[in-house]
Amino acid sequence: MDYSKVPSPCYVLNEQLLIKNLELLKKVRIEADVDIILAFKGFSMWSTFPLVRQYLSGATASSLYEAMLCMDEMKCKSHTYAAAYYPNEFEEIASLSSHITFNSISEYNRYINLLNDKYPSVSPGIRVNPEYSVVETDLYNPCSPGSRLGTTIENFNGKLPDGLEGLHFHALCESNSYDLENVLNSFERLFGSFLPQLKWLNLGGGHLITKQGYDVDHLIQLLKKFKAKYPNLKLIMEPGSAIAWQTGDLVSTVLDIVDNKGIKTAMLNVSFTCHMPDCLEMPYRPKVTGATDPIIGKPTYRLGGVSCLSGDYMEAYSFEQELQPGDTIIFEDMIHYTMVKTTMFNGVMHPSIAILKENGELKVVRKFNYLDYKNRLS
Repeated sequence: MDYSKVPSPCYVLNEQLLIKNLELLKKVRIEADVDIILAFKGFSMWSTFPLVRQYLSGATASSLYEAMLCMDEMKCKSHTYAAAYYPNEFEEIASLSSHITFNSISEYNRYINLLNDKYPSVSPGIRVNPEYSVVETDLYNPCSPGSRLGTTIENFNGKLPDGLEGLHFHALCESNSYDLENVLNSFERLFGSFLPQLKWLNLGGGHLITKQGYDVDHLIQLLKKFKAKYPNLKLIMEPGSAIAWQTGDLVSTVLDIVDNKGIKTAMLNVSFTCHMPDCLEMPYRPKVTGATDPIIGKPTYRLGGVSCLSGDYMEAYSFEQELQPGDTIIFEDMIHYTMVKTTMFNGVMHPSIAILKENGELKVVRKFNYLDYKNRLS
């Protein structure tokens, strides 16, 4: 790609790489006979949804606005789960949903009569905690002791609530099929006696199926084996990162070089806290095209964000040449779980959004301006 043609800053999605991921997910969906649905919390770039919906079975929403987006742009009702539902929004969510998962039995009991009376086509479920996770970062671990997400087995008192049709767990984060196998074993040990009475099981997200080295054949066999044991169940997966994994970059520009106490910082026209928050929260060190970890003797710089947050920077990278204002810095793999979490803190310019089409055309699908910032507040 000719980066000189990209407006900076800009997220650039490579359509060909997205299709490659979608083809693999479609293979799993068909061969394992499961539903694979798009999780908006990981990828909400709706300009790609006409393409995405050719490959996937639908989408999952975590709020009213995501459910509305599903109907508007995925052209279907959503599988909806929220940590808690706003009472004044619930009926509209129900009208936009094919499935609704509740976070607790008490919340299920609060709304189930309304669903039965006014929205009988909605399939109700409850999120459970399988009490197993390989996620090491507490911020992303939904199965930690005392977690607010999902109910534990003792709260069922040995029986399912009347009318319940499905269970939902989410225990993974960028994990492999063997991690899923371990989660399923723990889930089945705790909740297996309920499964013959249900219609569906949602295996949640965190399945990084499109990562190089992921054992896709093992996943397919694992799912087929589980389905053979419980033929009454429809299995649902909602990967977030896997859809847009390694499908594009964030293109930025060096604005200035700051040198204090021998530490050089390349000041960029992007911000980690505004545009790449996982780099600070996870924490996650992104790959930068043409750069490496620090090497003695090579030009070495911290990469500084443009916000006023003092910690808005990444520790040093080394480059082949001295950096100068105007140089292009490319952060790789910045499409999934990145655009969905951006802010306009400090009034910092939001990067444009573009698609590199299969035919090589660069299509800028969104630019942001002052009114985008102003209209978020009052």
